[in-house]
Amino acid sequence: MSGGAFEYNQYKIRDIHEKIQSRLDRMGKEKPKNDLSYFDNDYLEKYPEERFYPNESDEVKKIFLDGINILKIAEIYAHRIDWYLSGDDGEESLISRLKNDLDYVNLF
Repeated sequence: MSGGAFEYNQYKIRDIHEKIQSRLDRMGKEKPKNDLSYFDNDYLEKYPEERFYPNESDEVKKIFLDGINILKIAEIYAHRIDWYLSGDDGEESLISRLKNDLDYVNLF
């Protein structure tokens, strides 16, 4: 087993950036029928915007994207330092794996 110095909390960082990405991905899209089941047709006719997920401004979307990028980098650093502190990686491995992970990460 690798890591553990941070009790694997770096995966919580991943969970946060994935949830933000999910929110971005559905902005402005129509909600699935099961998300609308608690509304009756009269209500949806009166408030058709309820059929859609909220769509944020471009400025807010940019903040979300910036946050995702920062959190991805934070996750990588936490993971690599975790392995180093746990004795799974030495100095050379820490440096080379960190560089490789940062090169690989998909930033916007």
